[in-house]
Amino acid sequence: MDKKEFRKQAHELVDWMADYLENIEKLPVKSQVAPKEIFDKLPNSAPQKAEDFKSVFDDFEKIIMPGITHWQHPSFFAYFPANSSPPSILGEMLTSTLAAPCMVWQTSPAAAELEEQVMIWLRQMLSLPESWSGVIQDTASTATLASLLSAREKSSDYAINQHGFAQQKYRVYCSSETHSSIDKAVKIAGFGSDNLIKVDVDDSFAMRPGKLAQAIQEDVEKGFTPLAVIATLGTTSTTAIGPLKPIGEICQKYKIWLHVDAAFAGSALVLDEMKFMIDGIELADSFVFNPHKWMLTNFDCSAYFVKDEEALVKTFEIMPEYLKTAEKLDVNNYRDWGIPLGRRFRALKLWFVLRSYGIEGIQSMIRNHINLATDLETQIKQHPQFELLAPRSLNLLCFRFVPDTSLDIDTLNDMNLRILESLNATGKMFVTHTKLHGKYVIRMLIGQSDVTKSHVDSAWELIQKTALEIK
Repeated sequence: MDKKEFRKQAHELVDWMADYLENIEKLPVKSQVAPKEIFDKLPNSAPQKAEDFKSVFDDFEKIIMPGITHWQHPSFFAYFPANSSPPSILGEMLTSTLAAPCMVWQTSPAAAELEEQVMIWLRQMLSLPESWSGVIQDTASTATLASLLSAREKSSDYAINQHGFAQQKYRVYCSSETHSSIDKAVKIAGFGSDNLIKVDVDDSFAMRPGKLAQAIQEDVEKGFTPLAVIATLGTTSTTAIGPLKPIGEICQKYKIWLHVDAAFAGSALVLDEMKFMIDGIELADSFVFNPHKWMLTNFDCSAYFVKDEEALVKTFEIMPEYLKTAEKLDVNNYRDWGIPLGRRFRALKLWFVLRSYGIEGIQSMIRNHINLATDLETQIKQHPQFELLAPRSLNLLCFRFVPDTSLDIDTLNDMNLRILESLNATGKMFVTHTKLHGKYVIRMLIGQSDVTKSHVDSAWELIQKTALEIK
């Protein structure tokens, strides 16, 4: 494809993109294809000769699109959102066009310095400590791994990076409701799954500080070294908000690294009324949230902040001759601030979003989502055959259908599973589930960029209708 053809096809693709966003509600929210249906339509080997772009795009529409679940659909209520926006898409287009692997300052000075500045903006917006430093990671999973590795190296005086594990008997602590990425990070960092201690939660599904203190003290008496605690603001199943200050005070007492995982809920800190969530943040060592979840920014873009920048850099820096530059002391070389060497220019789309919407625009969106969830919460509470299984803290509702209180848990679980499957099969909405105390729960999270009250009302009407049909 030459540049002339590229210009022609690019214009047509932008028209297609705009049409897609404009007409997305005509599509089923969740892909309706069967396993291997897409795979079986693809050739068994790559083409020997070049194909024209029209043929490629035709196959995109015929083969690929039916297998896409539409995360930007306003009736997408599943998982956590990955909400995007037109300014973010345009920024991502420019990032792809520039195609710069931004590993050190000189590979693209603007990428490094824009990232440094937008992270300062985010730090201010969320009211994080002014002395903290920020860096964009791909996901919260990577940021949490970076945090645990930093904790490991700081505790061992950076000896494990050099010599490997010796006699260290480290323990890591999180709540029983913490995201599975913590389990994975503990394995990758070499601690072993047996050394991840999961602490009991209270009735709101948030960590019990007393149980944490008890687990730490017992480990100390057994000869273990308590290394790190992960406090979660917005757990995956229920968005429970962990009590940060008492957890932080325990960590201070035992000299333990404290990482705060606010992957989804962190965006809500732009609201003054939600800043109570980070009471005690000064006691933490690191913090992560994802603008790609609830701040109008395309996946992937995860904002990771640290109290001790030196510990982060010392954990990851490596200096082969071919990467040495004269500017090292005057700039941030972000290849030393995380796991990958090559890095995407993620700051560009985030900059586009922050400038296009402003703090007020982002606040308005998040506040609207919380208000929509509050209204639906009231309706669920008023319905005699539905019950909420967890307190609403933000914009997630966890509920189930209970037509008869004499039904046993297995019957209710099966009934609610069938309700969820029937809802998703309609293509009109998409919800997912979790289990709380063994009870099958429908999770409905209201956080898509373009969702309105009419979408929520239609979904609630469909849920009630489907439940009665399943009953």
